[in-house]
Amino acid sequence: MLNNRSPSGLSGYLPVAAIAVAGLMLCLTDPIALQLLRNATFDQFQRWQPRAATESPVRVVDIDDESLSRLGQWPWPRTLIADLLLRLQNAEPACISFDMIFAEPDRTSPVNMKRLWRLDDAVGPWLDSLPDHDSVLAQAVKRGRVSLGFALQADGGEHDRLLSKARFVFLGAPQFFKMPSYGHSISSLPALQNAADGNGTLSVTADADGVIRRLPILMVYQNKPVPSLAAESLRVMQAGQNFTLDTRSDNGSGLALLKVGRISVPVNEQGEVWLHFSAHAGAGHLPAWKILQGQVAADELAGKLILIGTSAQGLMDMRFSPLGKVIAGIDMHAQVLEQILAGQHLLRPAWAASLEAVVLVIGSLTVGALALSHAALTSFLLFVLALAALWLAAWRAYADWHYLIDPMVPSLVAAAAFLLGSMFRHIYSERRQRWLKRAFSRYISPNLVEHLVRHPEALELGGRRQICSFVFTDLVDFTGLMEHLDPSDAVSLLNDYLENMIAIAFRHQGTLDRIVGDAVAIMFSAPVSQADHSCRAIACALDMQRFANEYCEQLRARGIEFGRTRIGVHSGEVIVGNFGGKTIFDYRALGDAVNTASRLEGANKYLGTLICVSEVTLAGCPGQLARPIGRILLKGKTLPLAVFELLAAEQADEFRLAEYLAAYALLQQQDPAAEQAFRAILRNAPEDKLATFHLHRLQAGRLGDLIELENK
Repeated sequence: MLNNRSPSGLSGYLPVAAIAVAGLMLCLTDPIALQLLRNATFDQFQRWQPRAATESPVRVVDIDDESLSRLGQWPWPRTLIADLLLRLQNAEPACISFDMIFAEPDRTSPVNMKRLWRLDDAVGPWLDSLPDHDSVLAQAVKRGRVSLGFALQADGGEHDRLLSKARFVFLGAPQFFKMPSYGHSISSLPALQNAADGNGTLSVTADADGVIRRLPILMVYQNKPVPSLAAESLRVMQAGQNFTLDTRSDNGSGLALLKVGRISVPVNEQGEVWLHFSAHAGAGHLPAWKILQGQVAADELAGKLILIGTSAQGLMDMRFSPLGKVIAGIDMHAQVLEQILAGQHLLRPAWAASLEAVVLVIGSLTVGALALSHAALTSFLLFVLALAALWLAAWRAYADWHYLIDPMVPSLVAAAAFLLGSMFRHIYSERRQRWLKRAFSRYISPNLVEHLVRHPEALELGGRRQICSFVFTDLVDFTGLMEHLDPSDAVSLLNDYLENMIAIAFRHQGTLDRIVGDAVAIMFSAPVSQADHSCRAIACALDMQRFANEYCEQLRARGIEFGRTRIGVHSGEVIVGNFGGKTIFDYRALGDAVNTASRLEGANKYLGTLICVSEVTLAGCPGQLARPIGRILLKGKTLPLAVFELLAAEQADEFRLAEYLAAYALLQQQDPAAEQAFRAILRNAPEDKLATFHLHRLQAGRLGDLIELENK
């Protein structure tokens, strides 16, 4: 029996307190889901207010796509790298750092070419007399102010020959237990390391969502600290030898500050710097080919901190940034150097987590109590004001002091407490509404129930014109299955099949139009308009087909031959509303678009496909994979309809999409070569029924993409 008593005593406050305790435990364990939410908030802060653009001495010499196009494929000969380096050194920059590793000997060196080529006795000694490319590069590096890069890894490698150039001075006891530690490395050739002034790690670690938000300034290699490329660049720029590590943090548990000469860099206990991104990434880029061709003035390079890296797409050194962009890996190092030199640090204080936990507990208990003790509108307004104050405080902490304080997790826990309190206060009305929805949802679609609950005036006879999308499904040879199975078993299988198919439609917010035997008709954008109804219908059809295939395979494994499912998808203007009479309502759609969707489902039988979708539906969902079938003239129609076979993303290779599109283009042009093109597809994919259909038409002398279906 329902009751309408308001929550009193501890009955409402205990669950609210439980929410606060659960939120506190989540903060202490800090699962990945919370980290993603917190990081998403920090990312949004940076998008709203990126780091202010300032005049920066950092320049990126970019081995971009145009440089590769002009100067040849990567890797370049080390002599070309040496030439690039010498031209930069002649301009007297403050430092030159390589965001790359020269781990292998240059394969284009004369001695290596001698091993590959078959040479006569006269040419071999001549090649021996030529300088080794790695030696040429080493000599260029030796001219000074050059830092190389290396990578750290957990597993061993044949290039584990790291030579550290920096020295470390500690203020406080050395503490590295919270910093990432590695036992192996991939570094440049020993001759190059010996010639360089600096050697820094290029290793970075992305968060769980693949975004780079923090850059290690220090890492641990074989129980000793090693600097990053950015840190080494700062050291070499100042011609210093030492890094000063201040481990006297507020809680005494790790690193707090790194000093490089006269530059202080605040770091977290993991030896990382939070990247404070600027929206002007790329402003200091200089293409490598322009340097080599002398098109960059020396004063553009003099006294600058130069990073040599690549943004070429094919070299795959691309990263996701918090600003929602994909940027080159070299830009990560450039950004951190710019923010350090500008003093625009982004900080996540050691006390931030404790502050967030306190706010979470106090805030959730407060808003929960408000929901239990005040009227709905009053408690909601107070709740919104509390959230606004929390977010405003977090924003001002970021905007004014560059502190990263998370308002998201406390807000979510407070929202949970508020909702729980509201639920206890309004338990009677909500319980009654849930009962009504459950009762009616067993007869009609859940989204239709929701619509009628909110708009009871819709319970009137009549209809309205509206553009909708329709999905029609049918089960192949179910009648034959009924003849071979016990009727109760067959009905059980059909009910299980239909239940899952309808559940998929409901997940995509579709409305059940009708069930006819083993066939299902679903419509989208009614009763509630859906701007993306075409995409919903397509996604629903793909999910239905995926389930139907899996269900069929499961039954076949049990020795039951369950038929395949064919689906038709189409969009168009129909009349939607309540039809029938005053005694009974039938909410459905009437119009040519409904019939066309049903006809497309039936067309699969002749085309050899499983999902036919019309061009008008596909146009509403750009980017969706599909194979053109042709312009189909349905029986009784005067105008052909462009139809496609719908494909899931993972089916692109299976259906050899590129080859098919090329063959189809020949078919459209009535090119005789189309027949051979489809034969080639079938040699590699003999089960491609659509390609088989086109080949049979071509063999029968039917050219072009107009297909007339004689049956409905």
